[in-house]
Amino acid sequence: MYIIVGGTGRVGSAVAKTLLDGGEAVTIVTRNSENAGAWRQRGAEVAIADVHDVTSLREVFRQGKRAFLLNPNADIASDTDREERETVRCLLEAIEDSGLEKVVAQSTMGAQPGEQCGDLNVLYDLEAGLRSQPIPASIIRAAYYYSNWDAMVGPVTKDGLLSTMLPADLRLPMVAPEDLGRVAARLLQEPIEQIGTYPVEGPERYSSNDLAAAFAAALGRTVRVDVIPREAWEDAYRRLGFSDAAAHSYARMTALTVDGPEYPEDAIRGSISLKTYIDELVRGSS
Repeated sequence: MYIIVGGTGRVGSAVAKTLLDGGEAVTIVTRNSENAGAWRQRGAEVAIADVHDVTSLREVFRQGKRAFLLNPNADIASDTDREERETVRCLLEAIEDSGLEKVVAQSTMGAQPGEQCGDLNVLYDLEAGLRSQPIPASIIRAAYYYSNWDAMVGPVTKDGLLSTMLPADLRLPMVAPEDLGRVAARLLQEPIEQIGTYPVEGPERYSSNDLAAAFAAALGRTVRVDVIPREAWEDAYRRLGFSDAAAHSYARMTALTVDGPEYPEDAIRGSISLKTYIDELVRGSS
């Protein structure tokens, strides 16, 4: 039995679907029962549990042998760093004495120690916690999700304007959630002793200009890139509903993304291109 935390999200659901398609037994962990019926129809078990309920989560883990761990995003109106660090603490505590023989965890490229830099720091803490406990753990360091651009389909369709904090020509590693799910499923099924840290990105690196071109091709219209200046980032996040603390943290994380770090050249490459992803996104929104 494979236990999938965050199984109703984009990456977690891709992990679960890959395993189910291969005939494996899967339990989806979710705090929301709305999607339970659909997953049961696909052949999965569903465990209703909050990741902050350590006792309940540990009991779910005891029903399986291997688990996929993902730290869900906190409500952007909260102090996201504080909330997500608490989630990391709960995940690490829940795997103690769980009987799991192996875990695979989702992290991010650029993960690093520090404070007030969002996932870069929070997921580094998850990595460090996994390395300091006895259960063999593989870590995926994911590139920038294509799905981070999903919310842009409406504004781009309406106005032909792609607003971004990233320099228009800055090429970054990006990846489809489905490719991450396939890699995670494979790592879950590998021998217990086969562990490590695995960077994962798409078939190419992409810029905001590339994204605008992909939207333009899918929509059949001109799309212009509008780069938000650095000094306006925190205000831009606040207008999207982020708390002051979250806006500050996300702006610092964005700055680190723009200014560095050096990205690995030996990453596992997914097969889904940005153009393919945007084509499907636009079709699904029409």
